[in-house]
Amino acid sequence: MVTSKNVGLAVPDWPTTFGYNMFLFPVSKWIGGVLFEHTHRLIASVVGCLTLILAFWLWRDEERHFVKTLGLIAVAAVILQGILGGLRVTMLKDQIGIFHACLAQAFLGLLVLMGIVRTNFWRRGPGNLTGLTSQGWKPCRSITTIAIFTTIAIYAQLALGATMRHQHKDLAILDFPTADGAWIPDTSAQALATLNAWRDARGLSDVDSFQIWLQMTHRFVAVLIGAGVVWFAFRVFRDSSGVTVLRRLSIFWIALFFLQFALGASVIWSNKAADIATTHVAVGALMLSFGVSAWAICSRMLQSNLT
Repeated sequence: MVTSKNVGLAVPDWPTTFGYNMFLFPVSKWIGGVLFEHTHRLIASVVGCLTLILAFWLWRDEERHFVKTLGLIAVAAVILQGILGGLRVTMLKDQIGIFHACLAQAFLGLLVLMGIVRTNFWRRGPGNLTGLTSQGWKPCRSITTIAIFTTIAIYAQLALGATMRHQHKDLAILDFPTADGAWIPDTSAQALATLNAWRDARGLSDVDSFQIWLQMTHRFVAVLIGAGVVWFAFRVFRDSSGVTVLRRLSIFWIALFFLQFALGASVIWSNKAADIATTHVAVGALMLSFGVSAWAICSRMLQSNLT
């Protein structure tokens, strides 16, 4: 909401809030954009404290060294995330905001992975897969590969979205599914001059070819992600239908993709309405979480059958 409503600088100082200790800032002053930015800081502080508790708990309770290491990485990530958030305010650099957004998604994926490796499913292993398919563990390897590449594509898509959002400009392409009335936009100098004259007459910011093709790349990657999610579900039902968790995950992953696609179209049709844009980012984060889950579960199944 902070980025969608363009209120990232509603509070101009950091780590204080208008000179106050952020935890002592009067509630009566939580108005307008300050409400979103200040609440964002408070939630970030809570996440940081919970991450420290989680890492300490893992260090005491967990026997596996790699899980303890994940906890330490999470602490380092949340500290870096807080620093990036502060630097975004003090240095006024949109590029820092892009890294801030990307690190947030990576941190979420890390937490999902930490949750999965603590389950009994991971500890015990899923058992032998040879009963699920006549080809043994080989289909599982293919499914794992699909999950990996689809998850990477989702993360890249989130990074593209963050890049577009942190330009703080109007939409480069105002129609969907076409782009400026064509399936392939014309970005020649003459076409851009005509387009920008049309936009200027309507009080919209000028665009360049990079911004247009950035949005087109975002659309193209969305199609690739959809193909990956559908292909993942197809291979799960064909080769590993006996694995209930994967079967259910694949169904919900497809449902999330279609919801996300509809939200992406709605962002354009609504001229980037803040609530819709924010929901679009949130569902993207859910899709990444499902991707990390699919990746981790498939990898554990593959590991179980190779050892």
